[in-house]
Amino acid sequence: MSESAREAATTASPLAAASLIAVIFINMLGFGIVVPLLPFYAKSFNAPAWQIALIFSAYSIGAFFGEPFWGRLSDKYGRKPLLISTICGNCLCYLALAFAPNVYVAFLIRLAGGLASGNGAVVQGYIADVTPPDKRARRMAYQGAAWNIGLIVGPSLGGVFAHPNAGPVGFRIPLFIASALALASATCIFLFIKESRVRDKGITHRPSRWAATGEAVRHPVIGPLMMLTFLVGFAFTGIESIFGLWSQAKFGWGPRDVGVCFAFVGVCAAITQMFVTGRLSERFGEGPMLALGMTITMICAATQPFSTGAAMTIALMCATAVGQSVAFPNVGALISQTAEAHRQGQILGLNNATGALARVVGPFCAGLAFSHVSIDGPFFLAAAVTAPAILIAVAASRRARAFLRLRAT
Repeated sequence: MSESAREAATTASPLAAASLIAVIFINMLGFGIVVPLLPFYAKSFNAPAWQIALIFSAYSIGAFFGEPFWGRLSDKYGRKPLLISTICGNCLCYLALAFAPNVYVAFLIRLAGGLASGNGAVVQGYIADVTPPDKRARRMAYQGAAWNIGLIVGPSLGGVFAHPNAGPVGFRIPLFIASALALASATCIFLFIKESRVRDKGITHRPSRWAATGEAVRHPVIGPLMMLTFLVGFAFTGIESIFGLWSQAKFGWGPRDVGVCFAFVGVCAAITQMFVTGRLSERFGEGPMLALGMTITMICAATQPFSTGAAMTIALMCATAVGQSVAFPNVGALISQTAEAHRQGQILGLNNATGALARVVGPFCAGLAFSHVSIDGPFFLAAAVTAPAILIAVAASRRARAFLRLRAT
């Protein structure tokens, strides 16, 4: 941790980390209300499967550009102002989405919302600022748990208040709720979160996004981790984006059924991240946990097409969430350990942008597989893409240990 970060950490409120996690929960509660409903929302405009996938991906297209931008600005100007401004932008986009007249305007609003809310690197940077390196996997797992607890309640609320038979208007109440929760998040940050970073005026030059991307790709640890982020993000978001249509085609599910499934998924992911991920990572290391998580994800994706009913489907989705929850906090932890302290926001943002790119390509390819191959095609595609990530995780772990030993000397 940099000297400026240590200074900020010692002066920050003891409740800062807990307050930030609470804010993440509130923000993700709103996000969780909307995400499972998106396929049905887009379908209410009589959109074909590829347009539904595009609506789902628009948010990630915006995040692809937003993540490195906000992360770099937060390195320079501080985390708090960037969190407030981005969440306020997302609040306005939820409100605008409630009044979208057609699928094309909905796409543009989702694009703007993704740009505004591409602040995951800012949150991760805050955690890295105030957390010792050996505890970052645990703290980032707690961050993930807050996200998933929000996704436990969110889909259920969205399912209760949505009325798909009424067309696009039937989705306004859930979108109003999501907008209000985003506003509450911004207010909480303004009132309760203290800045974690003291501006370092001695650093006058920071590489541009594209120069930093080239450096990150060539880095022996960060480059492979970014590739892993892309492959697994491609697989998981492809499944997530098409799951509503797949479950409807296979079992006749509607928004409420999908919401219940996502609630179970959120419970399993949150429990794993709160009580399992940090302990396992500190005991066995980040790399082995990455490989384990990827293996679980691959097996579940390959098995899901053979599901015989609701119980098996929910169990496999929950196991997939466990695999993701075991793995991904370790990606952020390893990157924060190997990146320069004054550029953590930018590098974490580049990794998150890689994940956002995967969330663009993954749902689009899943939509094509669903429409033109078979309804089970997205799951087989996800399993095939995840397999190489296991080997990448093992290699990245070995290189990280060597890199950290070399830097320590």
